[in-house]
Amino acid sequence: MEQNIIKYKTHLNTYCPHCNNRLNVKEKDSEYILFKAIYKSKELDLKLSAYLEEFTIDASESIVEGDKLSDLFCPHCKTSLVTEEKVCEECGSKVGKIIISAYSKLIPFYICLNSGCKWIGLSKTDKRKLEQKIPRQEMPEQDHKLRVHNFMEVPYGLTSELAVLEANRCIQCKKPKCVDGCPVYIDIPGFIKLICEEKFDEAAKKIKERNVLPAVCGRVCPQEDQCEKTCILGIKDKPVAIGNLERFVADFERKMDLVKIPLIKEKRGKSIAVIGSGPGGLTCAADLIQLGYAVTIYEALHQPGGVLVYGIPEFRLPKTIVNFEIDYLRKLGCKIELNHVIGNIYTINELLEDFDAVYIGVGAGLPRFMNIEGENLCNIFSANEYLTRINLMKAYKFPEYDTPLPRGKNVAVIGGGNVTMDCARCALRTGAEKVTIVYRRSRKEMPAREEEIRHAEEEGIEFKLLTNPVKYMGDNQNWVIGMECVQMRLGEPDDSGRRRPIPIKGSNFIHDCDLVIVAIGAGPNPIIFSTTPDLKRNKWGYIEVNPETMETSKEFVYAGGDIVTGAATVIEAMGAGRIAANAIDKKLLDL
Repeated sequence: MEQNIIKYKTHLNTYCPHCNNRLNVKEKDSEYILFKAIYKSKELDLKLSAYLEEFTIDASESIVEGDKLSDLFCPHCKTSLVTEEKVCEECGSKVGKIIISAYSKLIPFYICLNSGCKWIGLSKTDKRKLEQKIPRQEMPEQDHKLRVHNFMEVPYGLTSELAVLEANRCIQCKKPKCVDGCPVYIDIPGFIKLICEEKFDEAAKKIKERNVLPAVCGRVCPQEDQCEKTCILGIKDKPVAIGNLERFVADFERKMDLVKIPLIKEKRGKSIAVIGSGPGGLTCAADLIQLGYAVTIYEALHQPGGVLVYGIPEFRLPKTIVNFEIDYLRKLGCKIELNHVIGNIYTINELLEDFDAVYIGVGAGLPRFMNIEGENLCNIFSANEYLTRINLMKAYKFPEYDTPLPRGKNVAVIGGGNVTMDCARCALRTGAEKVTIVYRRSRKEMPAREEEIRHAEEEGIEFKLLTNPVKYMGDNQNWVIGMECVQMRLGEPDDSGRRRPIPIKGSNFIHDCDLVIVAIGAGPNPIIFSTTPDLKRNKWGYIEVNPETMETSKEFVYAGGDIVTGAATVIEAMGAGRIAANAIDKKLLDL
């Protein structure tokens, strides 16, 4: 790689530091740098490539590999270029000093007098000055005109060539802030360095030291607000595409059949119940299994994966990838019980009779509505129900699957987050002629990922911003046909840090629609709490925990993810699951 760093450069001119004459020589079919040299008491001409590769053959007399020159001097002024201020960092030999001119910069360059030595005589700082600026390598994607007619994944992923190029943008900071930005503290510089060396499998294994779902996180985590947000390159340029690189190595490991199941040598002899098979539950379970515990996951639905399977569409996260990651967990020894609604089939107290600890990772699955007039009209859905029908129950493949597809020609989606974008883009793919996102703030305040907003815009989805519904209207059969909206203006920031939307008096108007999807968030499901009243909750109804351990008010019961924080990200739920697993292990070992 050291050689290539120099070979990528163009217009590399060299000069004698004494007479300032140019050492480059151009002939019809070649370009080289000319020196005079003393070898075994004989003067000879020495040619180096214009890219300053090591000298070996191209001289007026043959030089034996590993032999050293006695002197190196300028052919113009005959002054020796050998300097006492520096020696070769590779072999300790004497070096000659010349000056490189590149991009209007004059940089000292040292040439080892040991024939064949591959040392490149530049400081790291000077190397960076000479390096060509590599732009961020974006993933190839399906054309927007094609993808609106299918549910296939939109980004194709990086090729190995693009991945290596992108990885080489990383400057390998001594104190990498990107790691601090990652909720599970992946060794980001470590796995990126392995990609630079084309050790893709080793890079995947490096990520899995901290993250059991790299293929999932590489696709759906908001890296731009976490690890990439703190990347030093992002100050003056685009940050390193950490998420895309994570996805690349995870896909490489899977496609090349390189996944290995670690051998668990030590068994703790204790068992843990995990409620919910979403990202937090899966992470907690994986960590505990590898620590030697027996783990059983209880999933309320008929398929494991939680929000990864019922909430995120196929075109963002293919279910084959989720299933692969869950199969990996099963191979580790995790037991998964489906169709088990905890709080109904078993209570928390009943689980504690059979298990040494319980982790609650049930997410926030209770739909929220706006409580406005007409909300009970037909064809008004919560985002939870709509996406569960589309994704988990495969309504988009009806009649191949039994779930009927919610249909509308003119669809309105209320909200501005990632779930809103998912609903809108699903509606477009299932036959809607027009899809409009209605959001009460401006585009700047939208909590959705920039990539998801961009994809929606490319696909032709309309945005009606600074707008809020106040009433739904229906026909004589109680089917929604439109909604009355009011225009908004932005006031001072509220608790979320975003500017508070304020209605503009007299700005009401009618927006026609025949299908409405309400995607304004979700709350905690009350089923568990109905049978566990001693589980302390905060004023929003979410479980209160010790943030250091994720332990609840009930001893040996832990919780994390959306049931604690409200709607958040996949990786944040995973971080909570990891904290809880470590705390459970410590507590049970101390007993």
